[in-house]
Amino acid sequence: MSELLIQGPNKLQGEIHIHGAKNSTLPLMAASLLCSGQCILHNCPILSDVDTSLKILRYLGCRVERSGSDVTIDPSSANEDEIPDLLMREMRSSIIFLGAIVSRMGKAELSFPGGCELGPRPIDLHLLALRKMGVIINEDHGCLKCSAPNGIQGACINLSFPSVGATENIIIAASRAKGTTVITNAAREPEIWDLADFLNSCGAKIQGAGESTVVIEGVTGLTGCEHSVIPDRIAAATYLTAAAITGSTLTIASVIPEHISPVIPAFEECGCQIDILGRNIKITAPKRLGRVKSIRTMPYPGFPTDAQAPVMAMTTLADGTSIFVENIFESRYKHVGELMRLGANIKVEGRVAIVEGVSRLSGAPVEAADLRGGAALVVAGLAAQGTTLISGLKHLDRGYESIEKSLAMLGADIKRL
Repeated sequence: MSELLIQGPNKLQGEIHIHGAKNSTLPLMAASLLCSGQCILHNCPILSDVDTSLKILRYLGCRVERSGSDVTIDPSSANEDEIPDLLMREMRSSIIFLGAIVSRMGKAELSFPGGCELGPRPIDLHLLALRKMGVIINEDHGCLKCSAPNGIQGACINLSFPSVGATENIIIAASRAKGTTVITNAAREPEIWDLADFLNSCGAKIQGAGESTVVIEGVTGLTGCEHSVIPDRIAAATYLTAAAITGSTLTIASVIPEHISPVIPAFEECGCQIDILGRNIKITAPKRLGRVKSIRTMPYPGFPTDAQAPVMAMTTLADGTSIFVENIFESRYKHVGELMRLGANIKVEGRVAIVEGVSRLSGAPVEAADLRGGAALVVAGLAAQGTTLISGLKHLDRGYESIEKSLAMLGADIKRL
């Protein structure tokens, strides 16, 4: 097992270009199954979750080629309707393939997904929606056996929670359904916009993506297209926290600032200067950060749950008390114990975490328990005195493209062992 070795504290400087969004790439790959022709996705990040999606597509019979950040998918030969348990367990987002497989093959068989253990992330909303669309679903010992004997039908679906994954699964399944599907209380994340843009370029008829009501008029067929994946807003937020905690000046390039706007106030509140120049964001951090009074994670356009852990790491060295309220996942504070190994002062009660800023962190061996928690440990390690050794990199590699190389180019003393 590889580990990250960080000698801190480090100051960062320069410019970093943000890779494509993991949370956009995965549903785009699933949606390509609906097409009759070749799909070319540009700006695809090199991540283990993306590799797993490519394996799934190949298993389903697609021809897939990768050249750098370009992925070419030819789904014309796809002929499988099941995903092996081993591939399903590799990532939590694997359920996104369900609607696409049922739409294409008329049936699907797959097990419950794996990935980061963030507490309950029920797929009930996915299954309830697909059942409304005429899909018969039998659950048997962790296996989902699905069929649509009369094809997928348009339906009116009111989500009890604006789930990103459920919204994506419904949009994908509804694109070639018979009739019109209306989603109310839909997720509004930028990744939803990106999926709709891709499908519309292939001939779908989707209106309202990015709003709380989405209308999908089913079409009989979709062609392929070329599409560029949007930049990863969570990776951008993570590098902003790395600059902030180390008192650095850094330019985050190739981003869509609007997508990152929910996190910007936290940086400004703690004393950072943020300058937006086109598709670049420049952060200039003070010598010591001030506290962030209160952060509550919420569905977009609220503060993203995926940014909570690295921003919490940033506040461990702030002057004052910062309060976090996690409203999305129940088990998203696994990084707290590891941050405390580095000297952080954090108390957790239920969904609330109270961070008392300390004057210094000290390097220590720590372990990443999930993707964003691992990013938090990297952020803290950059500012800690001495040596920080981070294990559990399989989680980091799911969402950050060679994070140690990116940070080393910016001046960090970091390497993979």
